[in-house]
Amino acid sequence: MNILARRAIAKPLVPGWTIPFEIATLFYRKQFNHAFSLPSMVQGRAYFDSLYTIAEPTLPVRIQASTAQEPRGHWFIPEVSSGSKTMLYFHGGGYAFYPTVSRHFIALLAHKLQIRIFAPDYRLTPEHAHPAQQEDALAAYGYLLERGAPPTEIVLAGDSAGGHLVLMTLVSLRQAGLPQPALALALSPWTDIGRRGASQFGHDRYDMVQGYQTLQYGQWLKGSGEWSDTQLSPIAQDLRKLAPIYIQAGGKEILVDMIRDFARQAKNQGAPVRLDVWPDMTHEFHAHGSTLQQSEQALTALLAAIQWTEGRVFDSIKETELSGLDSVFNKAQPEIIKPE
Repeated sequence: MNILARRAIAKPLVPGWTIPFEIATLFYRKQFNHAFSLPSMVQGRAYFDSLYTIAEPTLPVRIQASTAQEPRGHWFIPEVSSGSKTMLYFHGGGYAFYPTVSRHFIALLAHKLQIRIFAPDYRLTPEHAHPAQQEDALAAYGYLLERGAPPTEIVLAGDSAGGHLVLMTLVSLRQAGLPQPALALALSPWTDIGRRGASQFGHDRYDMVQGYQTLQYGQWLKGSGEWSDTQLSPIAQDLRKLAPIYIQAGGKEILVDMIRDFARQAKNQGAPVRLDVWPDMTHEFHAHGSTLQQSEQALTALLAAIQWTEGRVFDSIKETELSGLDSVFNKAQPEIIKPE
């Protein structure tokens, strides 16, 4: 009622927000806050799964549980697929949640991006601290290689904490002497598990995820081990000789400042990186699918990025090659950081 009353006098929380988008953002903020207030993680996860919204409920995507010979997870197989790529997708949820709504989002991506997706059920915190998630990510990537997928046919992707896992996995692959994937897609990625940037708390009033939650997620990730924020933050890693990284973020999300810092750091190290920021959007705005113009733009850009990799071999990336996506990305009028 407060939202509608404010709208009646032409005062949306953010100019340009639609009523459904504003309602959904505040609804999920309430869901997260209440889940955090419950006495156990089991109760928090059950509550978060008890009530949720989805943008496009009927999708032509078959969801299939992995077999006993595969890492635990699910395949999302769209009715229509183009190209030969396979996506390895790491879900978000602060490493602590894997809500049902996340599975709907992965199905949405499989449909919109016309790509087969394997999403592993990596171990969650606080029950399993680092390096459990990284071990599970590497095992899933290794499995795709073992079953015959060449690295040039693998797209690594994830949102929020899953975006964190994408970036850390790229580094771990290089350290392990394993080949890089064709492309890495990071949607609203968590790039510093400590404190970084004014938006981390300054954008609490806009975003569904809150600053205090990121610090708790960081503590759960570190567990009782002697891990530091620096050791577990993508922004503090050596980012050289990685796959091309395409990042999308919302200008009103709490993570946007640390995401910008990461993109600059990657660029300064010579990594092939591109960041597009939709100014009025919040964390993981992509989940609104066709119901929101900015979401549709972002999904179209992700599809273009995947199509851009078709038939290419990324043994030596030239920074100028990334400019091939300009004609598509610029339609969204995002903020861009890319190699010059």
